Amino acid sequence: MKTLWIAFRITLAFTLICGVVYPLMVTGFAQVFYKEKAEGQLVVKDGVVVGSLLIAQKFQRPEYFWPRPSAVDYNPLPSGGSNLGPTSKALKEAIASRPKELAFASGSGLDPHISPESAAAQTARIAQARGVDEALVQKLLLEHTNGRQWGLLGEPTVNVLALNLALDKVSGSH
Repeated sequence: MKTLWIAFRITLAFTLICGVVYPLMVTGFAQVFYKEKAEGQLVVKDGVVVGSLLIAQKFQRPEYFWPRPSAVDYNPLPSGGSNLGPTSKALKEAIASRPKELAFASGSGLDPHISPESAAAQTARIAQARGVDEALVQKLLLEHTNGRQWGLLGEPTVNVLALNLALDKVSGSH
């Protein structure tokens, strides 16, 4: 009986430490030092939350940059990759119709970034759809290209939501 009581107390202690104390400490630390990131980096436009810089959104209209495809239709709850194999006809059609990066979903299906090259492949379509000079779209693309992390990790990226909001700002909301 004594061993059972010790096991129960240890279980209760670790449950409180790992399930209450630690999460509250981490949340408090994040709120103090990284407030914007701790709250999901929400983007507010005209007083309304229009998205998060951390999760991809579906943009289908021709005047917007398109993100990578999502195997879960941009729903963050069941995130995951595609099960299309290398012999899949649907995958081959997707690859043929767009730049390679825009044909494959990310591992989570929710990556909000694309490469500058994939964004550049879309500038002509966007400029034509918005009736603006392609140089303006390319300039915005350059302004919204994020370099490597700490100058050496990863590859340059473009956040699709941030770039689309900038497009709306300079050429009028569609």
